Amino acid sequence: MTTVSQIEAILFVVGEEGIGLEELSYLLNLSTAKTYEALTTLKERYESDKQSALNILEVGNHFILSTKKNFAPLLKKYAQSPISNALSQAALETLSIVAYKQPISRVEVDEIRGVQSAGSMQKLVARQLIEEKGRVDGPGRAILYGTTAYFMDYFGLRSLEELPDIHQMEEEIAEELPLDLFFDRYKELNEEEITTDTTKSEEEN
Repeated sequence: MTTVSQIEAILFVVGEEGIGLEELSYLLNLSTAKTYEALTTLKERYESDKQSALNILEVGNHFILSTKKNFAPLLKKYAQSPISNALSQAALETLSIVAYKQPISRVEVDEIRGVQSAGSMQKLVARQLIEEKGRVDGPGRAILYGTTAYFMDYFGLRSLEELPDIHQMEEEIAEELPLDLFFDRYKELNEEEITTDTTKSEEEN
């Protein structure tokens, strides 16, 4: 397990929030100079590999694993395709948590769900159902997410107070029922758009 591969793994897990150089150096137990050198090596590897779709963006003092610009049309097509427009169970779980707990960071969503949620969060952002609402005060300045105006329109809500009662959600979790909190209430409005696939695999996102 090399330093470069460790950096690659961390960048994948932190997702679009990225990670600061100092935090990355702390995790790797390396100097910032050595860490930056390894980051540069990984970035150059991606750039030189024509078979790789990945790249590293440096925004301020944060580093983000991203896709190369020439893949933008393909990813836009994916986000707009009818197949991808159906929300999976994992995406619905993530959306439910954001709706009730907003503003909330992706790491907090991961802790509640017990699994990694980067794929679902990215899909919900692409669908304009959630958006950045600010940053956490503290190391890393993690992005805080909340629901959008489109979310309100999508589910026919006039305010967040119209969401299903939180106690109902807790009872469903306790009974290990599917966390499709919106399906029953908005089935008639969204039956052609929302699927209730019970798998929680992030590979479907």
